[in-house]
Amino acid sequence: MQKKTHDYDNVFKTMKAKHKRLFVSVINDVFGKSYPLDVQVEVLPSEGYLTEDEAADGGKEIEEREADFLIRIGGDIYLLESQSYDDDSMAIRIAEYAFIAARRFATWDIGEATVPMPKFAVIYVKRTAKTPKATRISFLFPDGQTVRYESENVILEDLTKEYMIEKKLFPYIPFYIARYEKELMSGNNLEAAVKDLEYFRDEIVRLHGESSLTDGEMIDLMGFINTIITHITNGNEHEERLVRIMGGTVIETESEKLMKRGMKQGIRQGMRQGQAKMVVELGREDGLDEATILRRLQEKVGLSLKDAETYLAQYMAGSVYH
Repeated sequence: MQKKTHDYDNVFKTMKAKHKRLFVSVINDVFGKSYPLDVQVEVLPSEGYLTEDEAADGGKEIEEREADFLIRIGGDIYLLESQSYDDDSMAIRIAEYAFIAARRFATWDIGEATVPMPKFAVIYVKRTAKTPKATRISFLFPDGQTVRYESENVILEDLTKEYMIEKKLFPYIPFYIARYEKELMSGNNLEAAVKDLEYFRDEIVRLHGESSLTDGEMIDLMGFINTIITHITNGNEHEERLVRIMGGTVIETESEKLMKRGMKQGIRQGMRQGQAKMVVELGREDGLDEATILRRLQEKVGLSLKDAETYLAQYMAGSVYH
């Protein structure tokens, strides 16, 4: 059974905050657009919206949530919602947030208002028997009119690794490995997962060499992949081998251009820094104490106690703990 933790959401949240440029290709692919990758992307403020969740006692409770990704490119508004498991309330959540977003750009005069609705898509990390092919919203009006809007869902298990690379769908790549959840947890038939991870590693390095990815984007993307790996393996005996694919052997397959520029050590150090920063940031978001974060830095990034303490002090600066 898939763990319902915040790791998937946190990776998506961190990507949208730090690397919004990478989502332009996703917008192009999902909505049939052709924006240049350097187009100006505006991340819109995420107002909270209400949704009903199941409480620990089996009852229902109302909580405030935030849309995953609400952006504006030119005059178009897009809402991307990532989902790691089936949720019966997804369609109503999209409708709620769509109206909140539309309200920002509504026009009105005496007795009349025009409310534009954003384009939206739901991205499912995994598929189950209940995963819908599309998200449909119907608006029923008192005079009997019905307006129905349907958006085809993105189900990552339907996309091949080659398609993700061809279309430069970088935000999808960290979640690709979720299709191997059973194998990563059991250790059985790991070779397919290993080969796919090696494929992504080599292609990410190649695209970085072609300037399709910046240094920071490459480092963080590999770190995001390892975050999902550690989420699934949860410290089992196979975790270290899988994490090393992104964190170590990438240097051995570095292009000659990067090797000649003397970037071998810099990339290794940068990847370690990026992974350490993510562990600290996720730990803070989850409310972990310093001792627990320190232990995770050693276990998941492979740092010595001294280095872990150095990174912890660096990335905790200004946090609620200090």
